[in-house]
This record gives sequence, structure tokens and C-alpha cells, in this order.
Amino acid sequence: MHGTILRVGPLKPSLEERLAETYGAERLPDDDEERTSFLARNADAVTAVVTSGRTGVDAGLMAALPNLGAIVHFGVGYDTTDVDRATELGIGVSNTPDVLTDCVADTAVGLLLDTMRGLSAADRFVRAGRWPDEGNVPLTRKVSGTDVGILGLGRIGSAIAHRLDAFGCRISYHNRRPVTGSTYRYAASPAELAAEADVLIVAAAGGANTRHLVDREVLEALGPDGFLINVARGSVVDEDSLVDLLRQGHLAGAGLDVFAREPRVPEELLSMDNVVLLPHLGSGTVETRAAMEELTLENLESFLRTGDLTTPVVAPNPTLRKAI
Repeated sequence: MHGTILRVGPLKPSLEERLAETYGAERLPDDDEERTSFLARNADAVTAVVTSGRTGVDAGLMAALPNLGAIVHFGVGYDTTDVDRATELGIGVSNTPDVLTDCVADTAVGLLLDTMRGLSAADRFVRAGRWPDEGNVPLTRKVSGTDVGILGLGRIGSAIAHRLDAFGCRISYHNRRPVTGSTYRYAASPAELAAEADVLIVAAAGGANTRHLVDREVLEALGPDGFLINVARGSVVDEDSLVDLLRQGHLAGAGLDVFAREPRVPEELLSMDNVVLLPHLGSGTVETRAAMEELTLENLESFLRTGDLTTPVVAPNPTLRKAI
């Protein structure tokens, strides 16, 4: 079950190289005219797509690939892929969970420390030569012992909570349903969680079901003394409301690794010293990206050899695929 392997969107260079060398994978052109021509020649032969959470595969591309059997994602996120349509068509979908949990959780804690203690702003203050003339920077907020709300107590959210236990933080969480066996307090809604927290950490999955889960009501519940940390997806937060409330001083600060329209970042945030901005680097370590690459290839090889995926979000259903 080999067929043609298609790369959709940019991937880690070493992964692109291995896909090309081992499987002869070609990249889907970005230009519309070139893409149409490419699909006219190759669409029927494509059996698997390798993509990332930033690009994904929409329903239109699925329709153009009649023999597509699997969409293999480099990354834990897959919200840019129409998973519901893939399920209807019997197309398998995989991602790379677990291997990036530690690094994303580390990033969340780093953002929390940086944002609440103003570390990046203080660094800029020193580099600008302002310390001798202006004296000390304003006092910031203590991290240890704070009330932390975690939105999404899955693999990554649980790893964040575990780290913050060491800081003596009081942790609450909200999921669609309580986590069996969890010792943390469950909040019935995101707004309730935010209202009781000094800092709200967003670790929920992306996608249509969580779009603007952190809306204006939730942000207002967090209040002028509250901080927002987002290591999930930019779509989970109402970014326009976030910018507006930060501008008005109705939030104490924010630490953001993800944005609604990446790589574009709202210009107003760039001048705010109480906001820490990262270029979506949550899993960006040598060790984790290497592990993600290996798991991506493992999923692809498993599908080609057996028709199954190692870490499926949706299992391939060839019977359903043939029936359509």
C-alpha cells in the first residue's frame, strides 16, 4: 500500500528530506495554478499526506484525492484538518502526542514566570541602559503560592499542574467533564475557573469546538489583577478582546506562544511590557522535534505496511473509503 506520499505545507527540513529520499514524497504546490496542474497529474495515486498542525488538510483537498487513506500530522495539533470529514470518508488521521508534553509544559511555566515577574521587560530595561538613570523597575507579582486555573487538564495540562505543584500553587481546572481521580478542584465553566484564578493557563485542544472558549466574559472574569498564559492554539482565545482588555488595563498581563493569525501578531501587543510574545516554540527543542519526526515517520510506515496508524486520532476505515 505505497502509492504516492504527498507533503502538504512546510515541514521540518530533515523530515522533508527523509520523506523525499525514502518515499519519493512530493510537495503540493502553493500556487493555485501549479496545484491544479499537479493534482490533475497525481491526485489518483496519492494514498497518504504528511502535514503539520499549522497547515492541515481541508475537505476540498480530501475531495481532490480520491484514494487518500491517511493524514499524518507532525505535531500534536490537528485543528487545521477537517477531522469530521476525514472520519466520514474513512481517512485515518494521526498526530504526535506525548513526545512533546514535557517541552510544552516547560514553556508554559517559563511564560508564567516571565510574565508575572516581568523578566523579559526587565532585560530590555537593562539593555536599553535605563537602570543607572531610572533606578529599579516596578515591583512585580509573586508566582509561588498563586491560584492557577488550567483550561484543559489533558496530557499537557496535567504536566503543567505537576510542575506548579512544586511552586505551592493552588490548582483548579476545567474540562468538558471532571477528570477521574484528579486531586485538583474542578470548575464548572471557563468563566468560573478564571474568576477564582490569579493566572489562567490555556492548554485545551484547538479546533471548532474550542474556538473562543476563552471569550470576553472569561477574560473579564480573570480581571485586572489576572494573567493569561496560552500554549494551546490562538483560536481558543478571543484575541481581539484580549488586546482590548490589555490596552484598557483590565488584565495584568499575558504570556502568549500562539496567536489567532500566525505568524502575524497584533501590532498593539508589540509595545506592551506586560505581555511576553513567543513564536510558537512550545515544542521547539532539538530532542522533542527529533522525537516528533520519528513518530511521524512511524505513523506513515505503519499505515503503508499494515493500514493502521501508531497514534491515531481517527483510525483508517478502508471499507468506508471504498463505499464512497
